[in-house]
Amino acid sequence: MKLLEERIKKDGIVLPGNVLKVDSFLNHQIDPELSKAMGEEFARLFGDAGIDRVLTVEASGIAIGVMTALTLHVPLVFARKKKSALINEPVYTHRVFSYTKKEYADILVLQKFLPAGENVLIIDDFLANGEAALGLAKLVEEAGSKVAGIGIAIEKAFQPGHQRLLDKGYHLEALASIASLEGGTIRFTAEDLGGGHRDYNCYRRCPSRRPEAAVGQDARLRLPARPRHVRGCCGRAARPRGGGSSQYGRAHL
Repeated sequence: MKLLEERIKKDGIVLPGNVLKVDSFLNHQIDPELSKAMGEEFARLFGDAGIDRVLTVEASGIAIGVMTALTLHVPLVFARKKKSALINEPVYTHRVFSYTKKEYADILVLQKFLPAGENVLIIDDFLANGEAALGLAKLVEEAGSKVAGIGIAIEKAFQPGHQRLLDKGYHLEALASIASLEGGTIRFTAEDLGGGHRDYNCYRRCPSRRPEAAVGQDARLRLPARPRHVRGCCGRAARPRGGGSSQYGRAHL
């Protein structure tokens, strides 16, 4: 998503330890217009998956999650990281490790808010080692529902989370995929891939790709050899996929 990549380049700050700070627009101060555009893009990407419910974790995923749920016209549920004294009903719970906080947390959702037999879309702000996304997926599956997809605002593709989710067979979509933060420089995966692609998701689905091109970063991420086209990819016409459309216009998606 070009709009998000541009904002990361403009306002993102690289900290020691491969940490990307985006608290000026994503996870402390929130840009509502950007969150709305991200929610609409997730709704477009998963628009044909029959989503019944969106699940995220407090607190950073809530803004993007609610915009996604709003566009899809489904409920949003967020997993809590601490059990309130008011929670006296059965819950689903799973322990996860936070990459940035370097600590464990028990995430939980009331069982009545995760009914069985649904298609659940998981949304989160970051993907590093995949602990939060895998923990949320465990809650969904324990409830007897299906993880219909996992949408991530920003993934660090050089860390194992991306591959862990693919190895589990989940449908993963990242709006911005970062290849490296070395030397304090933010480099996106799409920049490493070339070919005039506007972003990582564009590259993944572009019909101009050939199997023999799957080398380097592409091979490491196990990207599909013949993916579907997306709207506006490389300046070519594309098949519509449903879902919302961003107010920022086609050129920025």
